[in-house]
Amino acid sequence: MIGLSGIMRPQCKSALGFATERGLLRGIAMIALLICFSVLPACRKKHPAARVPNAPRPSRASAQAAPAKPLAISLGYSEQGVASWYGVPYHGRPAADGEIYDMETLVAAHRLLPFNTWLKVTNLANNKAVNVRVIDRGPFIEGRILDLSKAAARQIDLLGPGIGTIRLEVIAAPLDTPANDFYAVQVGAFSVQANAERARSLYAERFGTAQLALKQGAIPLWRVLVGREPSIQAAQQLANQLNVENKTVFVVRLDQQTPPF
Repeated sequence: MIGLSGIMRPQCKSALGFATERGLLRGIAMIALLICFSVLPACRKKHPAARVPNAPRPSRASAQAAPAKPLAISLGYSEQGVASWYGVPYHGRPAADGEIYDMETLVAAHRLLPFNTWLKVTNLANNKAVNVRVIDRGPFIEGRILDLSKAAARQIDLLGPGIGTIRLEVIAAPLDTPANDFYAVQVGAFSVQANAERARSLYAERFGTAQLALKQGAIPLWRVLVGREPSIQAAQQLANQLNVENKTVFVVRLDQQTPPF
């Protein structure tokens, strides 16, 4: 008679072996998961990340320094004289450079300085200063050198007096544009275009060239500009000649926005 222990021993061994094998597989799976999460980052959940591109390497051509281009006006150039300010009726109308004049921005009008020239303007009565950008032409009143916007005049306490002695200094300037570096003499301004055209025609017959430039305002003014000189000095000689018969002449820069007639 076979004992009970002898019958059950092979079955126990089989069950034990199965349990051991299953436990071993489970253990291997757990180890694999631990290795995956602790050693292999690729097994983890991936999150999108922004790619930062490498900075482009400069080519041989761009690495070489570009030749310096001359400025339209030298930095540090300065003038001293009387300044005024202007607002209505020019506010909201095109300035000489084509942009809309806003009297609450820091801009100014000058007869000769290139557009987009930046000036430091100092009120010599109180030493207050403001930086402005040239966008317009003027003032066309004898003895004045600069017209400030209302906002600029407010910053240097020029609103109340209306005019004051200032010093302007060029602190930034655009690049030179030799193709447009010409000057003329303003001999008058007319509210009636027909009268301005009549005067322009007479001056053109005498001096070879004359043109009109429109100054926008509540009442538009047609400015008559005589000559097309390559320098301020040459334009001043023409102004001296014209001054004999017309005491209110001004040397002005000819701008691209001024159409020839």
